[in-house]
Amino acid sequence: MKLIAGLGNPGKEYEKTRHNSGFLAVDKLAEKLGTSITSEKWNALVASVRINGEQVTLMKPLTYMNESGSAVSQAVKFYKLQPEDILILHDDMDIPAGMIRIRKKGGSGGHNGIKSIIAHVGGENFPRIRIGIGRPLSGWSVIDHVLAPFSSEDIPHIRTAIEMLLPAVSTMVTNGVDLAMTRYNPQKKKSEGQ
Repeated sequence: MKLIAGLGNPGKEYEKTRHNSGFLAVDKLAEKLGTSITSEKWNALVASVRINGEQVTLMKPLTYMNESGSAVSQAVKFYKLQPEDILILHDDMDIPAGMIRIRKKGGSGGHNGIKSIIAHVGGENFPRIRIGIGRPLSGWSVIDHVLAPFSSEDIPHIRTAIEMLLPAVSTMVTNGVDLAMTRYNPQKKKSEGQ
């Protein structure tokens, strides 16, 4: 049993914002699996699916980003999951728009949704896929940036990132995080002379 939670903020006004990249990704995953995330449970929208035979609950917390951990921890307790059975999909400003990066565990990196999940599940040993949204424009605050819609030039990059994320999720569920990291994380370029 696995839990895959995409992070975002509920409500029409936040629907197409950068901060809702996790919602966009989990919705796209649900669509690819022939379902939609519409049942309400644990203060979240959820759907039950199978990925390569593995039972998976897809989740979109309705708690707003800063309290995402509340919904995630309720599902974790209900299913008696271990941290490694959770996968979080979320936006990340430290990654260029159109790239994804898989992490096995780690701190919040200043992301309030991840900070909330760490606090509620009691640790940071859960995998996540970070979806790049790029840095704020000059003169923009972090809040302005994450709550703004994607620019027209970023939209195709984000679509590409989400498409790449889908097989990565399948690999993580079936074969584990290490293989997914090897296959889907951007490769560091070797410097001259190595």
